[in-house]
Amino acid sequence: MSGLVTRRHILRRTAGFTAGSVISFTGLSASATTPNLTPRQPLGPFYPDKLPLDRDNDLLSVNGRTGRAFGQPTDIYGQVRGLDGKPLGGVTVEIWQCDAFGRYLHSRDAGRGRSDKNFQGYGRAVSDNEGLYRFRTIKPVAYPGRTPHIHFLVNGDGIQRFVTQMYVEGEPQNLRDGLLNQVSDPEQRKSLIVPLTPSPELGESALSGRFDITVG
Repeated sequence: MSGLVTRRHILRRTAGFTAGSVISFTGLSASATTPNLTPRQPLGPFYPDKLPLDRDNDLLSVNGRTGRAFGQPTDIYGQVRGLDGKPLGGVTVEIWQCDAFGRYLHSRDAGRGRSDKNFQGYGRAVSDNEGLYRFRTIKPVAYPGRTPHIHFLVNGDGIQRFVTQMYVEGEPQNLRDGLLNQVSDPEQRKSLIVPLTPSPELGESALSGRFDITVG
């Protein structure tokens, strides 16, 4: 087994990743209250038009490449629930976002300046029996016209495809972002905005944040 594969295996084991992107995250639990529906957001123009061969829940490295992604390592985790508050296990959670240079994994966004070939750009996980999911990625960055964000898509048996976006607390561009501010209800809008906190146990300069998703 190569050193790269060994390091990747250790990363997943110690950070809560397991083979097949079916993950668990101890310490999370279902909410005691009935949650509100997470606001839907547009799919956007840059959902990958060709999915990468490497599509697990660790976006910081790409199989077959020795480098690591630029950007601040960030763990995003949470729980997928129904409107009754019950966790939804076995559902697919997808994320995609631009790299540290503002480039998406999409042919329409290729060739417009520098891009990070060591950033996976897209990831997929399956929620565990408690509806929990987890990704390791980078802190999202802004690009012209948009505040930092991560796209989410949730799909599974009995669930109509659900698309939303996660935003970062404290970003000044949040006040001007058109898609975020289309959510007129302040509490609903707030539910899309996540504080990212220092998490040195995950690595130097690492961050983490919880984004729960309620689908109807």
